[in-house]
Amino acid sequence: MEQKLTVNKVLNNNVIIAEHPIHKEVVIIGKGIGFDKKNGDCVPFDKADKTFLLKDEKEKEQYVNLLSYIDKDLIDFMNDIMVFIEDSMGTELNEHIHVALTDHIAFAINRLKKSMQFSNPFLLEIESLYPKEFQVSEQVVAKIEKRLGLPFPVGEVGFIALHIHSAVTDKSINDINQHHKIISMMIEVIEENLGIHLQKGQVDYNRLVQHLHRAIDRAHHGEQLGDQKSLAEMLKITYPVCYNLAWKLIKVMQKQLNRPVDETEALYLTIHLQRLTNKF
Repeated sequence: MEQKLTVNKVLNNNVIIAEHPIHKEVVIIGKGIGFDKKNGDCVPFDKADKTFLLKDEKEKEQYVNLLSYIDKDLIDFMNDIMVFIEDSMGTELNEHIHVALTDHIAFAINRLKKSMQFSNPFLLEIESLYPKEFQVSEQVVAKIEKRLGLPFPVGEVGFIALHIHSAVTDKSINDINQHHKIISMMIEVIEENLGIHLQKGQVDYNRLVQHLHRAIDRAHHGEQLGDQKSLAEMLKITYPVCYNLAWKLIKVMQKQLNRPVDETEALYLTIHLQRLTNKF
């Protein structure tokens, strides 16, 4: 059954505040949804028409505040971008992306016009960890470049990919960035203890980053890997340097995440580190 919403206020041709039968007051974003509408009018809400609903109080307030300083054409453009991301990822997006990504791109465009650029130190890690999001982000940047007629900084592909990943996994950008910082810390510990330099973008580096990311993710969610006492004794004797280094990495994770890490993680890290040493 088609949901009918009552218009409370038209903010522009693409954004209205409406009364929802379940969520009460909501923000509806959709191309032309506010055109020729008046307070009290009924509008249909149908995802097939590519309209988005913001029901969270914080997201609603932040989005409405955004409208006051963002170009109306950009709001229309961002609706197309959100539709493209949702279709490309094949899943609904968390509503916070409408605020976070719209604000980010508006700010990035402003920086570009002022010839200000920010580098992205985690670009290669992001590409390795989130290949689908990265590919979609590259297409988003191509659309922005076509709209602006200007080249967009390559680092923005990584930043936008993080926003996409956040929206499809419901992880906060802060948590995602924290995990990347922890990985960087652990890479430094590995390089210092093994006396090696890992080249970003190479297969071994990508595999290591993916393994560390999964370990952090498991620790973050409190996942257990099961008891492996016999394997632990064997690895401790056979690969003492890598085994001790693995425990240093465990302690880094515990300190930075402020939560326990399953001891079995040290075994898988030992094996992975040993593979790395065989390359040098």
